[in-house]
Amino acid sequence: MNKNSTRQMRGVTLLELMIVVVVIAILAAIAYPNYRQYAARAKRTEAKVALLEITKKQETFYLQNNTFTEDMTLLGFAADPYTSDTGSYRIDVDPGANANFFSATAIYLNGDAEAGKCATFTINATGAKGSGPLADCWTRTR
Repeated sequence: MNKNSTRQMRGVTLLELMIVVVVIAILAAIAYPNYRQYAARAKRTEAKVALLEITKKQETFYLQNNTFTEDMTLLGFAADPYTSDTGSYRIDVDPGANANFFSATAIYLNGDAEAGKCATFTINATGAKGSGPLADCWTRTR
C-alpha cells in the first residue's frame, strides 16, 4: 500500500469556503437593517425617558417652590442643557410665559436617517407630548 493513499485529506475546499461566505453575507443582509431599527428605537427611548424624568422632577420642584425651573442642574442633572447618555439627544427646558408652565425638548444631534424621522421630542407641564418631523414618535416602533 502506498503511504499517501492511507492518509485522509484534511482541509476546506474553496467551494466550501465560498458557501460559508455566502451564508454569512445573507445573514448579515438580514440582520443589519434589524439592528439599525433596534438602535434607533433605543435612542428614542433614551430621549423619552429623559423627558419623563424631567417632568417628574419638575413636579417635585414645583411642589417645593411653587414654580417650575428652566435650570436643569436644579433638577439634579449634571449640565444645562443636558446631553443624553449616548450623546444622541440634547435636552433642554424652556420656561413658559409664567411660573406655572415649562416645556422640555430633546433634539437629535446626529445627521443620520433617524433625523428625518424623530428628530425632536417635546413634553410640557400639562403632559402634552409632541415630536417631529413625524407625529407618532412617542409610540413609533420602527
